[in-house]
Amino acid sequence: MKIKKLFLVEGAREAEGITVIIDVFRAFTMEAYLYAQNAEDIYAVSSKETAYALKEEHPDVLLCGERGGKILPGFDFGNSPSVIKDRDFKGKTILHTTTNGTQGIANAGHADAILTGSFVNAKATAEWIERQNPSVVSLVCMGWETHRTEEDELCADYLSALLRHEEMPDLEERLLNLKYQEGKKFFDPAQQEVFPEEDFWMCVKHDIFDFAIAVKKEGEVYHCVRA
Repeated sequence: MKIKKLFLVEGAREAEGITVIIDVFRAFTMEAYLYAQNAEDIYAVSSKETAYALKEEHPDVLLCGERGGKILPGFDFGNSPSVIKDRDFKGKTILHTTTNGTQGIANAGHADAILTGSFVNAKATAEWIERQNPSVVSLVCMGWETHRTEEDELCADYLSALLRHEEMPDLEERLLNLKYQEGKKFFDPAQQEVFPEEDFWMCVKHDIFDFAIAVKKEGEVYHCVRA
C-alpha cells in the first residue's frame, strides 16, 4: 500500500486511490458527532448558495456550517461540536458546508473513494481502508484556508501509522501540544463565541467512535454516509 500525504485544496485535486479528506478543526469531527447523536443523513456541499437553495426545496433539512469559523446567516448551526453535543438529531437530515473540509471533498475528483478524516474515528477509518485492500491511499490535510495546520498533519501521521500497524507512542503528547499551535484560538478569550474551548477537547479525542464516514457524490451534493 502506497500512502501519499497531500495538502490543502491543491492536494485534494491531486489525490488518487482511496482518499481521506482530513479536517480535524472542525468539519469532520463535527460530522462524526452528528452521526453519533443519531443524525439520519449528512450531505456536504461546497457552496453556501447551494445550501440555501436546497433548504428552499427541502425546508425540513438543517443547515450546518461556517465561513471563517463563523456560523453562516440563516443556518441552524455553525461548525461547533460543543454547541450540538446535547441534542438528539434522530431522523434529521443535515446539509453541511465549511471553509475547508467540504471544499476538499468537492475537489477530490480523481479519487476512487472518499472518506472524511478526524481523530474521533481514525481507527475505524483505517480499518475501513484496510478492508478495501487499496494500492494507493491519499491523506489530504485540508489546513485552514491557505495554510497548512498541525492538527490535520498529525491526524494524517496517525492514520498512516495505523495503516502500517505501527505504534505512535507520542500521540497523546502531540495532541496536547496542539493547544499551543493551531488550536490556540480555542483558548483565546476574545474568540470563544466562534471557537469555544470545549471544541478543542472534543476534537482531540481519538478513536471514540467505531464508524468511518464514506462520501458518495449524488448530483450537486456529497452524501457523507456512516460506514
